[in-house]
Amino acid sequence: MKSITGYEFIELFESHVPTWLAEEGDPVGLHLGDLSRPVRRILVSLDVRPEVVQEAIEKQVDFIFSHHPPIYRPLKNLDVSDKQTKMYVDLLKHDISVYAAHTNLDNANNGMNDWLSEALGLLDVEIMDVTKRVPVKKISVCVPNAECNRVRLAMTDAGAGNISDEYSHCSYEAQGVGRFTPLEGAKPAIGHINEPEAVQEKKIEMIVEDKYLAEVLEALYESHPYEEPIYEIYTINNFQREYGLGRVGNLALPMSLRSFIQYVKDVFQIEGMRFIAADLDQTITRVAICGGDAGKYYRKAIKKGADVYITGDVYYHTAHDMQADGLTVIDPGHHIEQICKPKLLELFNEWKKENTWDLEVIASEINTDPFIFDSQL
Repeated sequence: MKSITGYEFIELFESHVPTWLAEEGDPVGLHLGDLSRPVRRILVSLDVRPEVVQEAIEKQVDFIFSHHPPIYRPLKNLDVSDKQTKMYVDLLKHDISVYAAHTNLDNANNGMNDWLSEALGLLDVEIMDVTKRVPVKKISVCVPNAECNRVRLAMTDAGAGNISDEYSHCSYEAQGVGRFTPLEGAKPAIGHINEPEAVQEKKIEMIVEDKYLAEVLEALYESHPYEEPIYEIYTINNFQREYGLGRVGNLALPMSLRSFIQYVKDVFQIEGMRFIAADLDQTITRVAICGGDAGKYYRKAIKKGADVYITGDVYYHTAHDMQADGLTVIDPGHHIEQICKPKLLELFNEWKKENTWDLEVIASEINTDPFIFDSQL
């Protein structure tokens, strides 16, 4: 088992969920602490509240990974008579670092909104509002037949060949003949100086995102038998990685709005919620969902043909606009995003196993939902 620092852990996380996916002005990243310190125990939480900080202290945590940023607005002072402010002092006093992944985790593929749509069992899921498109490149290289598998695997292991979240290590090969003449000073892996050579080669082609390109090229050079491997890189204009807000998908079987409301309550284990509807017997087939406070994006759900839009913290006047536009809306609250705790716990433990980290990851047991429903009384 090997120890890791906060830098090492966050470097891996941000290779999957980069900060540039966050919405403008969203304070994602390190909020408190020092990433150069060793990390031995991580607490995963939806929020960073005074009671969560006390939990972290009691459980001897040295790193809190939170979805919601604890310092969302700049602090005006450090008056520790205020409990919210005092928790920052407590965090620093106990050497607990705090990192937040907010709208970058919302927008990420296999992130918050995918987890919410997955919980609802939605099919044929697509992004509700594409906000970012990342160009993808194609890399091709010719390799002697005998070394083809080694080079291909080195490149795909470095990040090439990922077509989607469902397909990795994808490539194409074509057979051909490579011809060359090594000159004085060369150190050919195949052939002799000043003698023409013909080698049975395969041309390997695969796509690669810019963020992996340097690592893929390094893997290519390290694994390729030639002194000067020849490769080509193209920008592909008709294929881009897409990221964005919310998800839209279809139910396996249509159901009435009345039944769907109960279904949402059961899925997210909530006691009550608000909804906007003209007809409780409306048939629900197509569902849009966006975690958090995303009422202002409701027209994106309409554009995608959603029968119902699920999001939290719908404002009174926005609700009037939704009603006027004839959209059925369910507001289950912000706290359904607690789904991130078991999902992140699973992901981080996978990384722990893969990298043999000396690390313990635990989920916060504190319920940070500030609301109580009368059905709970």
